[in-house]
Amino acid sequence: MKDNSTMGFLEDHLIPLVDEGLGNSAYLVDLGDGRALAVDASRDLRALRAAAEQRGLTVAYAADTHLHADFLSGAIQLGHDHGATILASAAGLRAFDHQGLSDEDEVDLGGLTLRALATPGHTDEHLSFLLLDGARELGVFTGGSLIVNSAARTDLLGADRTEELARAQYHSLKRLTALPDATAVWPTHGAGSFCSAPPGSERITTIGAQKQANPLLAAPDEDTFVSQLTASLGSYPAYFDRLGEANRRGPTVITGTPLLPELSAEQVRALVADGGHVVDVRPAADYAAGHIPGSIAIPLRGQFATWLGWLLPDAAPLVFATADGQDLSEIVWQAYKIGYERLAGRLAGGTDAWTDAGHRLATTAFVTAARAGGQPYLDVRQESEFAAGHVPGAVNIELGGLTHVAAEAPEGAVVACGHGERAMTAASLLERAGHTAVAVLDGGPADYAAAHGEKLVQGTEDSRP
Repeated sequence: MKDNSTMGFLEDHLIPLVDEGLGNSAYLVDLGDGRALAVDASRDLRALRAAAEQRGLTVAYAADTHLHADFLSGAIQLGHDHGATILASAAGLRAFDHQGLSDEDEVDLGGLTLRALATPGHTDEHLSFLLLDGARELGVFTGGSLIVNSAARTDLLGADRTEELARAQYHSLKRLTALPDATAVWPTHGAGSFCSAPPGSERITTIGAQKQANPLLAAPDEDTFVSQLTASLGSYPAYFDRLGEANRRGPTVITGTPLLPELSAEQVRALVADGGHVVDVRPAADYAAGHIPGSIAIPLRGQFATWLGWLLPDAAPLVFATADGQDLSEIVWQAYKIGYERLAGRLAGGTDAWTDAGHRLATTAFVTAARAGGQPYLDVRQESEFAAGHVPGAVNIELGGLTHVAAEAPEGAVVACGHGERAMTAASLLERAGHTAVAVLDGGPADYAAAHGEKLVQGTEDSRP
C-alpha cells in the first residue's frame, strides 16, 4: 500500500457498511488492484454491491469471523456472483466449499496479508482476522470478540455453556489486547446489536483506546470478568437459535430479485385460514386507524428484521399489508437476510381493498401522554431500558416474550415503549390473544411522566404482573 499510515488506510481502503437495524458492521477492503476483501457480509448485499460498483471492485475474498446467529452470511452469494474465495474457521465444519483456516494461518491478499487468530468465546470456532501490511498491523477484524467498550455475548450456544465461553472470551480479549496500541479494531457487532453485551455507541476503535475505556478489560481477574460479562446478558431474538446451523449448512444462492406478488383480499383470507400470518408494516398510526383483525404490527424500519424473526415462525407463509410508497424491496431483503423466504405477497390495494371486499377492519387506540392515565401501564421495552428509567408502578414484560405470557398482561392497559412502534406490535399481539380495550402510548415514559407530574424511577423491583 502506498500510504504508510493506518489513518490513511482507513480513509482510502476500508469501507465500513453499517446495518443500523441489526447493529452490525460489515467491511469492504479495497486491495488496490481492482479486487476487494469482504468481511462478515450479510445476505443483504445491496450496500456492499453499491460500494464495490462505485470503486469498480470485484470481491475476491469473503471472510466470516464466525457462524453468525443474527443474519445469514452473504459469503456463498459472493462466491457465486464474484467467484470470491470464502475464508472461515476450519473448526466451523461448514458444509460448503471454503478455505478453512486455523490459528495463525495466513492468506496472501496480494500486498496485504490476513492472519487468522483463534478467539473463541462468542462462538467456539470464532476467528479474528489481523490485517497486515508487511510486518505492520493495520487493524484486526474482531467480529464478536472484542467490541467497542465491551465484548460479545457468550450465551448463544446454551445456558450450560455460558460461563465456559465467557472464560474463553476473557483469554481471547487478552490475546487481542497484546497487539500494538495503534492497531485499529474493526468489530462486527456494535450499537443496537443483540449480540453485544451491552452495546456500545461507537463502531470502530483501537487496541489502545479499549485498554483505556473498556470496563471489561479493567476487570482485575478472570472471575470478575466472567461475572461482569454474564451479568450484562439480556434476552435475544428467538431466531438466533437456528441461524448458526443455517450458516454452517450454507444459505441458498439467490438468483434474480425476490418479489412480493400482489394478492387479493380473498387470497389473503385463504392464506390465513391455511396457517399464514398477516404482517402489517405500515406506520403505527396507520395500523391504529384500521387494520386486518389478527394481523401483527411490525412497522417497516431498521429493526424490522429483528422483530419479524423474534415474533413469527419462519416456516409459515407471510402476507404483508403495506402503505403507499413503502419500499417493498426493503421488506424482502430484511426478511431474506434472516432466512424468512416464505413471503406469499402483499395485499393489493391495502386496507381499502380489504373493506371493498366486504371485510371489517379493527382499530387500536393510539393516545397521547396527556390522554393516557387511570389504567395499568405496560412497558414492553428491554429490561435494561426499563431499569434505566420507567413510570412508577409500571409492569414490564419484554415484547420478545409477550406472546408466551399474554394472559399475564393487565387488562385494559396502556402499552408503551420508547416511541410507540414496539408498543403497537405488543398491542397487536395482545389483541390477537383476546385482550380488549388495549391502548398504545404515542410517546415514551418521559412523556407520560411529564404529563402526569411524575418522576421516572429506576430498577426492576415489582415490575412483573
